[in-house]
Amino acid sequence: MHAVIGDRDVLVIYDERVLSHRPEAAEEFLPGRMNKRIRGILDGLGLEAKWSYPEHPGRVLAVNELLQAEPIAGVKMAKGQAATREQLNRVHTSSYLESLYDLEGKQAWLDVDTTAISAGSLDAAEVAAGSAIAAVDAVFEKKAKSAFVISRPPGHHANAVRARGFCLFNNIAVAAAHAQFHWDIERVLIIDWDAHHGNGTQDIFAADPSVMFFDTHRAAPFYPGTGDLEEIGEGLGEGTTVNVPLPEDAGDLAIVNAFENILVPAVEWFDPELILVSAGMDAHRTELCLNMSYDGYSALTGIVQRLADKYCDGRLVMALEGGYNPDTLARCTHRVLEVMAGGEPATVREPGVAEVAEMAEFHRSAFADME
Repeated sequence: MHAVIGDRDVLVIYDERVLSHRPEAAEEFLPGRMNKRIRGILDGLGLEAKWSYPEHPGRVLAVNELLQAEPIAGVKMAKGQAATREQLNRVHTSSYLESLYDLEGKQAWLDVDTTAISAGSLDAAEVAAGSAIAAVDAVFEKKAKSAFVISRPPGHHANAVRARGFCLFNNIAVAAAHAQFHWDIERVLIIDWDAHHGNGTQDIFAADPSVMFFDTHRAAPFYPGTGDLEEIGEGLGEGTTVNVPLPEDAGDLAIVNAFENILVPAVEWFDPELILVSAGMDAHRTELCLNMSYDGYSALTGIVQRLADKYCDGRLVMALEGGYNPDTLARCTHRVLEVMAGGEPATVREPGVAEVAEMAEFHRSAFADME
């Protein structure tokens, strides 16, 4: 039977409170060694234009605006919720949380990779993590077959004790821990297709055999410089971390191949009860990290949807991670949601091959006429 958009219900969670995270380099930061070091870095860039925080509210606004302008049948919207300290504490240490909450209402640098917080950042981060929890609850309560969280700040670079890579709380890790605690499931699969390695998520679950972490990303030394092939987990969790580091020109065919030939057999062995996706959209070629197209994201979604149907009664939750070109981010998300809503996944191909074959036929006929 032909797949039709609207055949499946998808819950999209979007909450305007995530817009309140907005560090501004021109404004006053808490003084100290970190501030001095980062000011030195920014000054050393020699940029005449004003530096602005790359992970800005316009990213999620663009996604929401496209969904309003081009609605997808089967997709319904809902507000998010704030995560509680108890929920955050399942993956982050108390000392880390206390150090962050001590900065509530202030603007400060947290890491020299220019991760920062502003006055409203903790509110936004609580809602980002809490919305991922709400999405998990929605699929278990059968309010929707699957769910997608449009949120920020992202989460996959934050580990148990440290903010990094624009990430404060590890949203997908908080959601996984909630699913195991609240819904009493044993095995959770986390897929991370962001162009950057999800080092924080890997760290949190490295020794946990109940969580499989599968990550396709651009290979080191690309940020954050982790995710080597040999990183397969630690202790009891050895074998449940699966890294696929890729060359910078890897595109649709390579990444779909990785999913079909590495992820699919790994999932068959692991047999998850829930699939979570760190859905970064910065592997798209316009982001200059990897070389994926919109069709590539459509195809990956089809594979993940198929696995969720086979192993998890369709339970699938995606949460936004990276993607810094707002138009590309919005269009990638739209293509993903079309497949989640029942649309036919795209078939990936090498760009230009079919077109060259058609043109060859055209020119061959011309040569034939000259005989």
